[in-house]
Amino acid sequence: MLILTGILIVAGGIIGGEQGMVIALIFAAVMNIGTYWFSDKVVLSMYHATPVTEAEYPKLYSIVRNLAVRGNIPTPKVYIVEEDTPNAFATGRNPKHAAVCVTTGIMRILNADELSGVIGHELTHVKNRDILISSIAATVAGAISMLAWMAEWGAMLGGFGGRSDDREGNIIGIIAMAIIAPLIATLIQLAISRQREYAADKGGATLSGNPLYLASALNKLEAGNDEAPMQANQMTNATAHMFIVNPLRGGAFKSLFSTHPATEARIMRLREMAKGWNR
Repeated sequence: MLILTGILIVAGGIIGGEQGMVIALIFAAVMNIGTYWFSDKVVLSMYHATPVTEAEYPKLYSIVRNLAVRGNIPTPKVYIVEEDTPNAFATGRNPKHAAVCVTTGIMRILNADELSGVIGHELTHVKNRDILISSIAATVAGAISMLAWMAEWGAMLGGFGGRSDDREGNIIGIIAMAIIAPLIATLIQLAISRQREYAADKGGATLSGNPLYLASALNKLEAGNDEAPMQANQMTNATAHMFIVNPLRGGAFKSLFSTHPATEARIMRLREMAKGWNR
């Protein structure tokens, strides 16, 4: 977060000056505060999630309630998405306004222990207020992108004054910063997201009672997403980070820009954690 802020200050001074930096930060903050405040309604609606009762899904409800009690947070609302791709996510601006959503696909392939590991992971996101953290990171990264956009248009419209030699040098430097700063900001934002995934894995292992529950679930979920990937028209980059495993499939280059650590690395950490588990 400090590095992101530093990039914003440097980029603001070079590209848009103090005034440009403030305008970009305010605009990005307004956009992301709105997303943060209404994220639960927007995302649940986007995936056509429906609330379910305890009578309909007693096993799921029991797991959610017991883990919420163990985590000392209010029991969140429970939603189901009619989708063969096995996955899950949590949303909501704080523990009092949270929802846990699972697909019908995940209910078919996981046993109770594995499902408890997944739900524990999602409840840890809620408890740690990871949506707030990701929103702050998105605000700063968004402000940097806004400055880059302003610089591109300023360069095209000849909005940088001074002597011709100075102006040419300024434009080259500004264009370089406009390209590099958003790229670095995006990579840092993704790194923050990946660290929050590791923290949620650890919390999920603790809440569920055994790191191997979640390790086994992640193994099945990764295979399940490869076999039955979510359709492109159902998935957006903006919400991919919310799911427990990245629903967007891609190669090595795409993994650099992934919101999730490699599933293999997550499983390895959980198995190492299990070696010292005394619960």
